[in-house]
Amino acid sequence: MELLDKLNWRYAAKAMNGEKVSEEKINAVLEAISLAPTSSGLQPFEVMVVTNQELKEKIRPVAWNQSVITDCSHLLVFAAWDTYTADRINKMFDLTNEVREMKNEGWENYRQQLLAAYPGRPAEENFQHAARQAYIGFSMAIAAAAFEGLDSTPLEGFDPNSVDEILGLKEKGLRSCVMLPIGYRQTENDWLVNLKKVRKPMEDLVTNYK
Repeated sequence: MELLDKLNWRYAAKAMNGEKVSEEKINAVLEAISLAPTSSGLQPFEVMVVTNQELKEKIRPVAWNQSVITDCSHLLVFAAWDTYTADRINKMFDLTNEVREMKNEGWENYRQQLLAAYPGRPAEENFQHAARQAYIGFSMAIAAAAFEGLDSTPLEGFDPNSVDEILGLKEKGLRSCVMLPIGYRQTENDWLVNLKKVRKPMEDLVTNYK
């Protein structure tokens, strides 16, 4: 399968060459993120696409000084909702009704269930739930980037509070949770590029119940 070939080709690039990625390819990655499934279809996160070099230079020191931050073409910052609110839930349910041009009693009952449950929970619990949804989109982005022949580097090694401040996320009701620099590998400076991919045997990963 072409997708599996691409996933075998990809790795977490440790050095990038600064070459710009076409908007067509980036838009394909963003579309894949948009198509990712999320709990109740709420899509409780946003993606900050950072190409401004000054912003990338500010982020690098709070991300373990990793060179891919400044040498990538596009830095994707996944930021989850800081909590669930009635307005946020209603907005997505209303959008669903608008797109489908109909109202469904079961769907409206489900709306009320979420409104009764989510907004009253602690904000940190809601953020953690939203962040897990962001990671689904994040995984789709990694696969989509590989499919487009783009290198990427999954990053959790950064100070979220600092990134939130740099990008003004708190004012948007968002908190950063993971980042994905996208670009092209710089093979001569990447110690990982020629090493074999290591994964546990399938029998250690998968248990079948027949």
